[in-house]
Amino acid sequence: MPDGQFFNGGMTIVNRSIHPETSLGRLRLRVGDLERSIRFYLDVIGFRLLDRADNTASLTVDGQTEFLLLEEIPNAVVTPERSAAGLYHFAILVPTREQLGLSLRRLVEAGIPIGQGDHLVSEALYLSDPDNNGIEIYCDRPRSQWRKDADGNYIMATDPVDIRGLLNLAGDKPWNGLPSATILGHIHLHVSDLAASRAFYCDVIGFDLVADLGRTMRACFISAGGYHHHIGFNVWAGVGASLAPANATGLAYFTIAVPDAAELERIVADLERAGCEAKRIADYVQTHDPSGIEIRLTATGG
Repeated sequence: MPDGQFFNGGMTIVNRSIHPETSLGRLRLRVGDLERSIRFYLDVIGFRLLDRADNTASLTVDGQTEFLLLEEIPNAVVTPERSAAGLYHFAILVPTREQLGLSLRRLVEAGIPIGQGDHLVSEALYLSDPDNNGIEIYCDRPRSQWRKDADGNYIMATDPVDIRGLLNLAGDKPWNGLPSATILGHIHLHVSDLAASRAFYCDVIGFDLVADLGRTMRACFISAGGYHHHIGFNVWAGVGASLAPANATGLAYFTIAVPDAAELERIVADLERAGCEAKRIADYVQTHDPSGIEIRLTATGG
C-alpha cells in the first residue's frame, strides 16, 4: 500500500497492511426486548445460549465462544433503516451452501421477510431482527472463482440467488441451527464520511481497500489477507449522519481480532500517532472511528 495522508490534522501515516489472519470478533447489539430477541436468535437464526444475565444474553455457535452479545435497553427506540451512522448489517458466514439452504428454509418456515443477492464472490440472504438490526447470512464461493477488475477491485454484483437450488440442497434434512464452523464474516456500516472512514480503516488500522465504489455506490469494501471484505461502509444514511441516541436499538460495538500482541501494539501506536483514541481496558483496546462507532481491538494469541 502507498503512503497516504490521514484525515486528522493532515498527519502522514506509513501505511502497512494489517495482519492477514485478522478477523472479526464479538459483536454487541442493543435490543428492546431481551426475551423476544433470544427467541428470535435461537429459534430462527440458530444460535445457542451461552450465558444470561438480567439485561444481557451471550450467544454462541460452538458452545464455548461468545459470538453475539445482546443488551436490553429500557424503553428502547427502534432505529429506522438508513437513518443513522452505525450498523447496516452484520454478516453470518456459514461454511457450506447446503447450510445456507437450511437457513433459508428455516427463515421461510418462520415467515421472515428475506432479501437476497448473488454477489459473485458469495450468495447472501438479508433480513432484520425484531429491533430492525440488519443481518446477512451468506456462504462464500471458492476464492479461485473471485475475480478482480483492471483496477484491482473485486468484481461483485447483486444478481438473483438460486433460491430453488438452495432449497433443493436442504431438502428434508434436519435444521440444527448454525454449525460450529460459522463465523462473523463481515460487518457493513453506515458512516458519516466515506473519505475519513477510508483513511481511518485503511491508512491507520491497515485494512486493504478491495473495492472502491465511492463514485458509483457511495461505498467501500476493505479486508485483511485478500478476503473480499471484512468491513463495508457507505454513506446511504446521508453524509454527516450522526449516531443513533444511546437509548436506540443498534450496534453498541464490534471487535477486530488480530492474531498476536505485536500486531495489536502496532495498531495502537499508529492510532496514537494519528491522534486517535486508543484506550486500554482489561483485555481490549477501545477506539472509535470518525463516525463515532465503537471498535474493540483484541489479540487472540496473547
